[in-house]
Amino acid sequence: MTEDAAAGADAPVAEISAGLSAPRLLLVEDDRELSSMLTRLLSEEGYAVTTARDGQAGLHQGLVADWDVLVVDRGLPGIEGLDLVSRLRRKGLVAPVLFLTARGTVADRVAGLDAGAQDYLVKPFDVDELLARLRSLLRPPGALSEELALGARRFVVGEHRVVGAGEDVLLSTREAAVLEVLARRPTRVFTRDELLDAAFTRADTLGAVDTYVYYLRRKLGRGVVETVHGVGYRLGPS
Repeated sequence: MTEDAAAGADAPVAEISAGLSAPRLLLVEDDRELSSMLTRLLSEEGYAVTTARDGQAGLHQGLVADWDVLVVDRGLPGIEGLDLVSRLRRKGLVAPVLFLTARGTVADRVAGLDAGAQDYLVKPFDVDELLARLRSLLRPPGALSEELALGARRFVVGEHRVVGAGEDVLLSTREAAVLEVLARRPTRVFTRDELLDAAFTRADTLGAVDTYVYYLRRKLGRGVVETVHGVGYRLGPS
């Protein structure tokens, strides 16, 4: 093992987990059924979701906490969605906003973008498209081109995608988080506790680590993650 590899093997988990904490997402949606479904879906994808059921509550939540991204309906009671986003922008909100609404004319989309949103998705929507748009809004500059080696394949970090060897596999947010931790230190063995701290939220348990390792193996083959019995996991040779 080279000196650089040895240093990487001993690197603290805090270094590799930087940027992998759960993105804080504010969902402003008055449809209770849709709000519950989205909260469950986004939480499973690794977001820390807070909900508001009307424009007034959305304004309050938007101003009292720091957010990584907002998902906002247009037809809200109390304060309409356009007005809500405009007010938040005037008061200094800088987080990206995605309008998720049934109002889908060109004029509606232009009004939403002019109000301060970065993206606009019309209901009914495809879940995979919503998740991809959120990833795009959260992607830091330069992340799109960053690639990590996985044997003959490559993990495109910003796209949550594994490519090469005739494959093009899209990963969920949590699958990508686990794989990124392992791929950034390919010679290091991580305990389940370390992976839990680096790639999951406080609400998760150790069982989540094993579950997402299983998901990665199911999508990419058993060799992608190696089990080191009695210790934990490390990146596999393939």
